[in-house]
Amino acid sequence: MGQPNQQMHPFEPTWESLKGFRVPKWYEDAKFGIFIHWGVYAVPAFGNEWYPRNMYQQGSPEFEHHLTTYGPHSEFGYKDFIPQFTAANYDPAEWAKLFKESGAKFVVPVAEHHDGFPMYDSNFSDWTAVKMGPKRDLIGALAKAVRAEELIFGLSSHRAENWYFYDGGRKFPSDVRDDQYRGLYGPAEPVPPDLGNPNSAVGPDKSFVANWYSRTTELVDKYHPQLFWFDWCIEHDAFKEALQQFAAYYYNQAQGWGSDWDENGAAINYKHKAFPEGAAVFDVERGQMAGIRPYFWQNDTSVSKNSWCYVKNQDYKTPTSIIGDLVDIVSKNGALLLNIGPRPDGTIPEAEQEILRAIGSWLAVNGGAIYNTRPWQKYGEGPTEVSEGTFTDTKRENFTSQDIRFTSGDKALYATCLAWPETEVIIKSLGSDSEVQADMITDIQLLGHAGKLEWSQAADGLHIQPPAQAPNEHAYAFKIRMK
Repeated sequence: MGQPNQQMHPFEPTWESLKGFRVPKWYEDAKFGIFIHWGVYAVPAFGNEWYPRNMYQQGSPEFEHHLTTYGPHSEFGYKDFIPQFTAANYDPAEWAKLFKESGAKFVVPVAEHHDGFPMYDSNFSDWTAVKMGPKRDLIGALAKAVRAEELIFGLSSHRAENWYFYDGGRKFPSDVRDDQYRGLYGPAEPVPPDLGNPNSAVGPDKSFVANWYSRTTELVDKYHPQLFWFDWCIEHDAFKEALQQFAAYYYNQAQGWGSDWDENGAAINYKHKAFPEGAAVFDVERGQMAGIRPYFWQNDTSVSKNSWCYVKNQDYKTPTSIIGDLVDIVSKNGALLLNIGPRPDGTIPEAEQEILRAIGSWLAVNGGAIYNTRPWQKYGEGPTEVSEGTFTDTKRENFTSQDIRFTSGDKALYATCLAWPETEVIIKSLGSDSEVQADMITDIQLLGHAGKLEWSQAADGLHIQPPAQAPNEHAYAFKIRMK
């Protein structure tokens, strides 16, 4: 981690130099952040945030819905939703207060999604939230509000995907064919059959990449985000040189934002293999790790199973499920970036507010097992398997009381049961043949419970007698103090 107040060296735009990056301590301590997918795509509120692409894909449910609901694509295209994206009830201060109440320590709104509509004041586009629709710098206002609540502000850019996003609109009469809208729809180049291959021969041209670089550095200069999240397309070989240049520029700029890197430093999130190990923070979309990852990492997922943005028929996760994942992720050296999707008017759906407040209530009691902790010798124990990789967040079974996750911090070991035990808690990893002996344990406390607990150690594990009534909901953290 380096020494406090120590700045890093100036970075060069090479992988070798960028591997000198160090994750700032604020990020490793924070553990929980809020992601926000909010944009014009919330207006149709159908399908998901890929509506602007799928509405031009002939035969898709979005295509048929759009044709039936709004008419021909040549007469009503995606651009025509912009006036309905009003943000009329957007109150960034209230958002920030909710995020604070949720227990989150950092906030990452989408600055620009694949749809090509910046939610900020960009000098490189006339199609922005400042110049049409809300006619307001939505990102700038939120940055100010978030920092007023003493939370860390980050942002995400999905701009890289815009080069192909509207390609379907060129295959039939639609407004995508009209070059006067190219500032929104981008090149709309045909998708290569091997799009997922970073070495694909087909990709964005140099002018698009140059524009991408200008927009990303603009975000750094205007908003000083301490976390910069990228989607997957930056892995394409066409971005390699510009990506290295951006990372060096960003890290160097961030070193001037404060005297202490651990408090004021910045980090980049990436997917797949867009960065080499150690040059940025690896992010897994809707997925987790099977075990402890040596390098700090992040899971990004949503409160909804079916969409990242506001749609009319959300399939929500439960607070218990999300908290279980949070505990599991932290035990494996990760952080959780949890997404919400506000309505076009800027209000956050009530169901999502309730989920965030439930998480916040749990963290208010059990945050000691989460914040400022580090992985223990092993992540945990129990029968429930957590699949590793992307898009696995809804595949696991419900956690049981035998599923226990470990973290260490505050001179203690935390053992969190992911369901309330019916009888006693038996922590198998802390049996009498383990490195933790009974004479090393000075006290065992259940967070949220004021009374003393009876416990004993045997060959089969550490036995703890829980109180008759659970002190809270969702998961239960035992704080084990040792000499």
